[in-house]
Amino acid sequence: MLQDTISLEGLEFFAYHGFYPEERKIGNRFGVDITVGTDFTGAAMLDKLKQTVNYELLYNIVKNEMNSPAKLLEHLAYNILLRVFADFPTVISVRVSVRKFNPPIGGVGRAAVVTMQRQRSELDA
Repeated sequence: MLQDTISLEGLEFFAYHGFYPEERKIGNRFGVDITVGTDFTGAAMLDKLKQTVNYELLYNIVKNEMNSPAKLLEHLAYNILLRVFADFPTVISVRVSVRKFNPPIGGVGRAAVVTMQRQRSELDA
């Protein structure tokens, strides 16, 4: 099966995620990269948006999930990929990375990052 990809990279949000209550209270900067696998041969041949994954709608999925507070980055990543699969039936795979800038680790660190990748077939099983 063909698998082309569409990515949004370097998305940034200010949100209220974190394990510690103070993180969910004061907020922090977060970044998201997302890549979806699909077949956009139809879009390439016909020049029709409905034949591909509209990355404006993809962005809105990420934005909506980032606006819903969570304790774990893993939870955010999982919810994003589930929404992508639900909203885009032609998507074959999703890879999403969520980063928290300046994480509370007791030392210097630019970001904590989790990455999750799933195939639709893994969720349908």
